[in-house]
Amino acid sequence: MTRVAAVLVTPGMADAAPPGVDPAEFLTAMAEDTYEMVAGLELVRPVILSAGVPGLEDIAWPGTPVLSIASPADAFAALPPEEEGVIVSADAPDLPPLLIGKLFRELGRAHLAVCPAEGGGAVAVAARLPVPEWAAPDLDEPDVVAAMRRRAPGPRMVATGPGWHRLRKPQDVARLDPGLEGWDNTRALLT
Repeated sequence: MTRVAAVLVTPGMADAAPPGVDPAEFLTAMAEDTYEMVAGLELVRPVILSAGVPGLEDIAWPGTPVLSIASPADAFAALPPEEEGVIVSADAPDLPPLLIGKLFRELGRAHLAVCPAEGGGAVAVAARLPVPEWAAPDLDEPDVVAAMRRRAPGPRMVATGPGWHRLRKPQDVARLDPGLEGWDNTRALLT
């Protein structure tokens, strides 16, 4: 089984920077932490998808593709050809890698698997590739699971895994779990 895991980075993710923290630095720190989690997954090829954020090559390990996309809607179409792929929102720097593994496991019984975000949307969406046209996953759609299930041509095509949180506003940094390993770059900016 060949798999790709892509970290999606958009300029709007900088809006979560708390007062006194440079938004561009905060965005880069979150993206790097999320990327390092993805790059550490076994049997997964990491990719960074940039929807208008420059300089992401600086956080990538050698050999990791950094691909520019016009919009987040192009994320799955931009992935290299593999059997399965997951798009992970860069504004989830403390996301446990186990949750990505659970999404891939759900693809054994469904075409798509979603890690829902607290407050709506999704932290990550995994899919068998190529993604079916009916899916059109959007990580910021308020009820992404219900929307994809409505569009699916049959039952049990969209699975869900455990949910997590994203950093969308400055007050969301309180959701970061200090007990979890990782997210060192984001943690350094906040202390």
